[in-house]
Amino acid sequence: MIIVGITGSIGCGKTYLANIIRSLGFATYNPDHWVRDLYRKAEFLKVIQKEFPSTFDEQGIFNKRMLRNIVFNDNKQLKHLESLIHPFLKRKLKQIIHTKALKDEILFLDVALLFEMHWDKYCDFIIDADVTDNIQMQRVIERDHITEEDFKKIISVQSSKDFKKYKSDYVIDTALPYGINKIQLIKFIQEVL
Repeated sequence: MIIVGITGSIGCGKTYLANIIRSLGFATYNPDHWVRDLYRKAEFLKVIQKEFPSTFDEQGIFNKRMLRNIVFNDNKQLKHLESLIHPFLKRKLKQIIHTKALKDEILFLDVALLFEMHWDKYCDFIIDADVTDNIQMQRVIERDHITEEDFKKIISVQSSKDFKKYKSDYVIDTALPYGINKIQLIKFIQEVL
């Protein structure tokens, strides 16, 4: 089995490339979905309430936006939150690799923090989604309804775009038309299979 990591900084088109790959009939796995599931588990929310009590109101209702504000304003708090989440994600990844190893020729991982979580070591190939800085910022501000200042906080805790390009086997400019990106991905899949 070949494992391909799809990565890219926020707003660079990583999920867009994963959607094209799904349209070609291949499964993609995104740990962001696993994290969403994790935040629905009472056991995990108890840990968050203990470690980040200010993210819960008087009725015990969790405010994820407040948690996001805390961790993106304090890198130490972000690392602490990641230390709670990443072991769960790693177990889930290993489980998927184990169950798919004999069934699928190629497995795609759609992971924004691929290098930060050191998951590049599981990948045979890495595709980096990339765009210019201006397009990236415009996409994120419009999509997430945040300020330029909030955008800068988010990218300040991610690996640089240049680092991701350097560490990747393929870089795809997602500002190019859909058809061109689709052809690029088809060509990549044909080459690695």
